[in-house]
Amino acid sequence: MAQSSIAMNRFGLGARPDEAVPVDSQKWLTAQFESFNPRPAEIAAAPNSRAVSEDLAKYLEDQRQLRQQYGPARRPGAALAGPPAMSGSMAGTPDTVAVPEPGARKDDPLAQARQFARRQGRDDYATAVGARTIAALVTPAPFVERLVHFWSNHFAVSADKLTVVGLSGTLEFEAIRPHVLGKFGDMLSAVERHPAMLLYLDQAQSVGPNSPIGARVAARGVRKIGLNENLAREIMELHTLGVRTGYSQADVTEFARAMTGWTVSGIARGPGARFTGTDGPAGAFVFAAALHEPGARTIMGKRYDQPGEHQAQSVLDDLAVHPATAAHVATKLARHFAGDAPPPALVERLQAAFLRTGGDLPSVYRVLIDAPETWAPQPLKFKTPWEWSVSSMRALGMKTIQPLAVTGLLNQLGQPIWRPGSPAGYDDIAASWAGPDAVMRRVEAAERFASRANGAIDARALAPKLFPAAVSPATSQALANADSPGQALALLLVAPEFMRR
Repeated sequence: MAQSSIAMNRFGLGARPDEAVPVDSQKWLTAQFESFNPRPAEIAAAPNSRAVSEDLAKYLEDQRQLRQQYGPARRPGAALAGPPAMSGSMAGTPDTVAVPEPGARKDDPLAQARQFARRQGRDDYATAVGARTIAALVTPAPFVERLVHFWSNHFAVSADKLTVVGLSGTLEFEAIRPHVLGKFGDMLSAVERHPAMLLYLDQAQSVGPNSPIGARVAARGVRKIGLNENLAREIMELHTLGVRTGYSQADVTEFARAMTGWTVSGIARGPGARFTGTDGPAGAFVFAAALHEPGARTIMGKRYDQPGEHQAQSVLDDLAVHPATAAHVATKLARHFAGDAPPPALVERLQAAFLRTGGDLPSVYRVLIDAPETWAPQPLKFKTPWEWSVSSMRALGMKTIQPLAVTGLLNQLGQPIWRPGSPAGYDDIAASWAGPDAVMRRVEAAERFASRANGAIDARALAPKLFPAAVSPATSQALANADSPGQALALLLVAPEFMRR
């Protein structure tokens, strides 16, 4: 496979027929560090976390008032208990929960939750999906856009949770994109302070048992409140150190104690909600001292006695440059660009660059660009549904899309955007995506793409533009023998060159 084809398809998001083939592939990749726009027009026009949070804050306040008016039997917790089930097809809408029946009572919290979830799915989630997709289609920096998607999956949240439906895309837009070419530690801090992450992993409900609020509630004897360890655990296990890398359950608990008080303005829930700085903009990060567990913490053998908010931040700062974090990040990057079984030598070089530069991400990316392992002529990765969909749309020259069509397509292909279902994100190995049923769904989608092209695209001429000096004789023969332009285009979109990178 020619280096230009590898650059456009393995490092980038797939070639476009209207773009020039890179002459110097490595320079083309590094030049994108300058041409990348963290806030292109389509992203800037999407709802931001403040706007989404204001809507969420109004919904939560309405639910609170309904609870007060109609009693605990109708408390909003029942409406929020289950994740919204989103579905759709290529031309369908991303239904968040079942549409309430006509005439549903306006004082019914469950009906209100359904209406709210549907509105968030239609107005905020789908709009953000559309913005992300258009950015991927028209970007002058497809390598960096790929890295945005990589980090968004690394720091995964899932729109399956009602309070995160509208905020899921804003985490990528506000915490990932501005830091994708910066320091890993800066990205880490931005992610962990973002309302989507704080709500998704229940940090906004965590209360120090010996904090002023914890002690007050405990004295009343009404209900038990206390630590929520979800965010602390996932930071250590998924975001930084990795599984089984020397930390203990006691370290997780101590980190959770350090993080108490990290919460969200205006949309936090639970006994400490009124102490979370509701005077600030809805969705803004707040440190609520009244929720913070007092005292020094010892985590992985180091003592942290910083006051208030700075205690958890100091832990994050250390985790961001820990050797285990460098190894974890290096392994995932190597797997993404050099194959499902990451080459150990490449992992070591990536880890060394990470540690040498204090987590400077462009320095790490340059190791990827310079690595012979990432330029192997044979395909190294099977595309995920998102990668295949974006590369198909780019191949067809698309620059605009219908957001609901994209949500439906990715739902059908099995990788709904920002909905991995767990904090671990989507798998990045072929075994998760290359099953017979999954491949058949791509064939069906390819046929629909080809049908909409209506014979206007010559796949025989398009193939060498997308894969310069890299179209196999078998694929060329299949395209030549196709019965129609539409069949040839469909065959191209599911050819080995197109399914792998």
